[in-house]
Amino acid sequence: MSDPITKQASEVKLIVFACEAGMGSSLMGANQLKKMVKKAKLDVTVVHAPVQQIPDTTDVIVTHTGLATQAKAKAPNAAVVPFTMFMNDPAVKGVVEKLKAGEPIVSAL
Repeated sequence: MSDPITKQASEVKLIVFACEAGMGSSLMGANQLKKMVKKAKLDVTVVHAPVQQIPDTTDVIVTHTGLATQAKAKAPNAAVVPFTMFMNDPAVKGVVEKLKAGEPIVSAL
């Protein structure tokens, strides 16, 4: 098994909130993440995309635990941060807190 991907805070420019189909609660979760990033005044773009459409330029993928392996396969150079709850999940909040503090994001896979 290879070492997990680590992205330094200064390297993170694109976060993808990845979902299965692109609708519903994951869109609300993505919007919540966008608001947190904006409030933290981070120079980071947050987009919402189905897991099979994750851009190659993605630095961090935030996705449900059930899709984390697929996300890693689609974007092997991105740090994958899985969550269990679409709204108010501590893992999602943790991404923003780490970036704001200048700490690296380490992939869970």
